[in-house]
Amino acid sequence: AAFRIATQLVDEHLISMDEALTRITGNQLAQLMFPQFDALNQTSPIATGMAASPGAAVGKVVFDSATAIEWAARGERVVLVRRETNPDDLGGMIAANGILTSRGGKTSHAAVVARGMGKTCVCGADGIDVDVQGRTATIGDLVINQGDMISIDGSTGQVFLGELSVVPSPVSNYLEHGVDSATSDIDENTAGLVRSVDRILKHADSVRRLNVRANADTPQDAVWARNLGAEGIGLCRTEHMFLGDRRVLIERVILAETQEEHDSSLAALLPLQQQDFEEIFEAMDGLPTTIRLLDPPLHEFLPDRADLMVEVALAHERNEDVADKEKLLDAVNRLHESNPMLGLRGVRLGIMVQGLYSLQVRAIANAAISRIRAGGNPVVEIMVPLVGSVMELHLMRDEIDNLLKEISLLEGVDVHAKIGTMIELPRAALTAQRIADAAEFFSFGTNDLTQTTWGFSRDDVEAEFFATYLDKGIFTVSPFESLDIDGVGALIKVAVEKGRVTRPDIKLGICGEHGGDPESIKFFHSVGLDYVSCSPFRVPVARLEAGRVTLLDKN
Repeated sequence: AAFRIATQLVDEHLISMDEALTRITGNQLAQLMFPQFDALNQTSPIATGMAASPGAAVGKVVFDSATAIEWAARGERVVLVRRETNPDDLGGMIAANGILTSRGGKTSHAAVVARGMGKTCVCGADGIDVDVQGRTATIGDLVINQGDMISIDGSTGQVFLGELSVVPSPVSNYLEHGVDSATSDIDENTAGLVRSVDRILKHADSVRRLNVRANADTPQDAVWARNLGAEGIGLCRTEHMFLGDRRVLIERVILAETQEEHDSSLAALLPLQQQDFEEIFEAMDGLPTTIRLLDPPLHEFLPDRADLMVEVALAHERNEDVADKEKLLDAVNRLHESNPMLGLRGVRLGIMVQGLYSLQVRAIANAAISRIRAGGNPVVEIMVPLVGSVMELHLMRDEIDNLLKEISLLEGVDVHAKIGTMIELPRAALTAQRIADAAEFFSFGTNDLTQTTWGFSRDDVEAEFFATYLDKGIFTVSPFESLDIDGVGALIKVAVEKGRVTRPDIKLGICGEHGGDPESIKFFHSVGLDYVSCSPFRVPVARLEAGRVTLLDKN
């Protein structure tokens, strides 16, 4: 109603388009972008968790990613039910209609990934006992088996038994396919809403100062983001390209006992990464694409340590050959860290693991050359993660620059890439004046910057003590959901000012989840960032809010 009323007042010459835009909020647009359960549904929830990603999803319960993919491929609607998700579940999350977890909060893996895909998700439904091996979920005396139908509401966190009727979102259809397609077969009242949203968004685009990019890790995400109005990719996480069937290749790199094995395993990854980058550059032709070099610790690409120890012990009892498993366990033990979030990850990997970042840069350069030869215009930005010292960035920049020159000379095609870093450590923010000497851009990784500033884990805070902190008034909202302006914001402001002292033309953006949060966007506008980058599905919200804050700032 807010969109229709605002544009009606404009048509009646009672308010201007500027005023109409300031009367609308990004949250109002977000609510229109998801399917909802029909108001005629009359049933009580069987469980309630956190409303992690809005919308309505119905499907048959499955308990693992492989089953989700298999059932979805044969046309089944499925809801993936897990205790919590991890990167290995990505394929199943993509295949599922919705995601339900018994653990985790709004910043858990399941929640963040679901919001990025625009997929309905309920997290932290701790009244549900999920037995993955037994293929059951138990709520009190109620036992839900694999294949049973459930419905989940990501806007309220409610879980229902059975199939509820769903009303699709015409606004979402418009955002992906255009106003003509979205209004061709709906009633005039709904078509009027779609046209009003279209007018407001176009006006926001015409007045906003902030550019809006998307966080996109796959060619499909890149295409979707561009359709939703993204003006580039602010974060492409390369670690997702090492999962699934490719995980065995990175495992071979880690387990290699000779330099020859190490190099051959890296070489096998090269064409796979190159193909991914080519498709992403094609989708974003002419727009900047920021590729983050590998960030997570290597143990994330190996089996779980505790599970592997159990497998080895059981194999010994059965007198089975355990040589391969013991070799794997040795590697897992070698890479085990007490606090991996602050351990061997980010730029430290690039320095310590010979050839790892070189492989990725070579794949990026080859992909860019392939697109140039095909008549494309790849705009490449390479981002080095978790830099805390300018010396780390100088080392990596020298390696990247030399490799790009070598490949350009060899191929006879000039490959240029801007080189920058993520600011996600307080030390990086405080020494930004020096880091800017080696960086052509900063991208504030506010998820990790919030963790390292507050000194707590994103995965644990909401599950362990967030509710108590809310109740006692320590928090009014999760600092992972809306930026902590007094603390994290102060560091960002310092880094912006210091970075521009050294390099006045430095590009400044933000690529954490806060890039799609309306309240946070106001702050990013006020400190003079050039762009925000958020999950593809939040791009329209960010576009609207960026226009809105421009007008509010003028007034």
